[in-house]
Amino acid sequence: MNKLLTLWNTLSPRWLNLAGAVAVAGLFGFGLYLQYVLRLEPCPLCMLQRVIFIAIGALFFIAALHNAGRFGSRIYAVLIAAFALGGVAAAVRHIWLQHLPKDQVPACGPGLDYMLQNFPLAEVWQELLHGSGECAEKGWTFLALGIPEWSLVWYVLLGVFAVLVGWKKN
Repeated sequence: MNKLLTLWNTLSPRWLNLAGAVAVAGLFGFGLYLQYVLRLEPCPLCMLQRVIFIAIGALFFIAALHNAGRFGSRIYAVLIAAFALGGVAAAVRHIWLQHLPKDQVPACGPGLDYMLQNFPLAEVWQELLHGSGECAEKGWTFLALGIPEWSLVWYVLLGVFAVLVGWKKN
């Protein structure tokens, strides 16, 4: 534990933010692996969660490039934590949909591409947040946790990590 604390104290916030960006890039890469190699098509809530992960990764990367002072680091940390909270909300909704009894699962809606081409953006946003029957399907699991559960874990970890980096004493 002492070695971990020593490592934490020796790394600058810039390197820690870069580590956060690399972690998100790894998560995104794994999502692409699930989609293109294992042929698991993402549902609308999965797509929303991907966008949130991209925003978190971009903020980590910008924070690493910017190398802001104490106040700027805290601003980045709050922004990342806010997106992580949004991700937590989306993941919790997704988990809830997956645990509904079969007779209460909402009907499957049109695909995201179709909605973006034919519906107003406000309606697409509402459908994304609502979820659909395809969001209730359970696919890949690891250690008894599905994709939305792992997303929830990572949103919490990334949000806490960002706050720790933002309030780290140099």
